[in-house]
Amino acid sequence: MSDEQQVAPEAVEAPAQAQLALERIYLKDLSFEVPSAKVFTSEWQPELNINLSSNAEQLDPTHFEVVLSVTLTANNGGSPAYIAEVKQAGIFLIENVAQEQLPQLLGAYCPNILFPFVREALTDVITKGSFPQFLLAPINFDAAFAENVERLQHESAPTGNA
Repeated sequence: MSDEQQVAPEAVEAPAQAQLALERIYLKDLSFEVPSAKVFTSEWQPELNINLSSNAEQLDPTHFEVVLSVTLTANNGGSPAYIAEVKQAGIFLIENVAQEQLPQLLGAYCPNILFPFVREALTDVITKGSFPQFLLAPINFDAAFAENVERLQHESAPTGNA
């Protein structure tokens, strides 16, 4: 073998580089309900209840669907004024990522990317329903994820009562 045919040291196989990419974003589900038109004839003093969650599903070895769900229930004078539900989804390519990092990516990083889209869809549907504009406050998904992990660890810890 001549010197010209030798493999350069840089050509030695390096570990594959981690990849994370948003390949598609879409509105998975949208629901808006006004149970009674009486809400439009009474003084508007809403009590809001917000429920936010996310889940992830592996589609194939490198693709995950992450869904960020928000349900907003507005009660006015003790009666439901409206119920708005938005499920914003994204398909993420995640490749060559350490298994320990995957929960953080799927539970905090990906929902953080979806958040502006779910916020916009929620605002739009409420405004189109003839109600005052509602802006969902920013959410720290990293802190929420860490809090959830801590809660789950605490719940699964042995209590010492035998």
